Amino acid sequence: MIHTRLILFVGIIAFLNCAVSAQTPDDAFNRGNALYRAGKYQEAAKEYESIIKQGTLSAELYFNLGNAYYRDKQLARAIISYERAALLHPNDPDIEHNLKLAYLKTVDRIDAVPDIFLIQWMRTVGSLMPSEAVRIIFIFSWILLFGSFATMYLVMRPGILRTTRILFFISCASVALCATMLGIQSFRDTAQDKAIVIAQTVTAKSSPDAKSVDAFVIHEGVKVKLTDAVGEWVKVTLLDGKVGWIPMDQCERI
Repeated sequence: MIHTRLILFVGIIAFLNCAVSAQTPDDAFNRGNALYRAGKYQEAAKEYESIIKQGTLSAELYFNLGNAYYRDKQLARAIISYERAALLHPNDPDIEHNLKLAYLKTVDRIDAVPDIFLIQWMRTVGSLMPSEAVRIIFIFSWILLFGSFATMYLVMRPGILRTTRILFFISCASVALCATMLGIQSFRDTAQDKAIVIAQTVTAKSSPDAKSVDAFVIHEGVKVKLTDAVGEWVKVTLLDGKVGWIPMDQCERI
């Protein structure tokens, strides 16, 4: 009798495991959307977060998560989600719009230090196209470059030579431009880490020590650059150039 019960118990556990594993990310995503439409924003956010924990990431998922947190008045979490969505899908107008709305809700108004013309130009060039598209064009341009170069030496007909020379110079320019864009994008992606302040109020210190002099005070939702770390402290730089140290658990990397 005990043996039978044990088999039955194991069977129930196996059935429950199968049922849980059958819940796909699409199922959770649809449940999250339904909960959001029903006004249950906190529950919707939990569904979206469960998908992220499974390792499934997308701009749409983070965008919906940001909407849920925004409606639930979790401003910092909303901003983090929108920022992560923007990383996966740059220049998306809906993401940019909601991100601006979220930043307007923050307490602090920090004016960025104007960049020099060269930096502004580099950022503009780097954001013209997604990295994947630039890589594809770069590879195609290299193929065209070598193909036209070989054709100029193998085919001596004047009409074809004229065309291949034009293709050669166009592919050279394309390779140079794509290489520049990839370099800028690579630098941008590997630059200092960005983070969002998640604590309601944070007093930044002049050094990584709670007893050191106060540097400035910032609030939830402020975007900072992480430039160094010592123990449980991180060095942050604001958009206006101010530098200070805050506890690591008071901000979250984007």
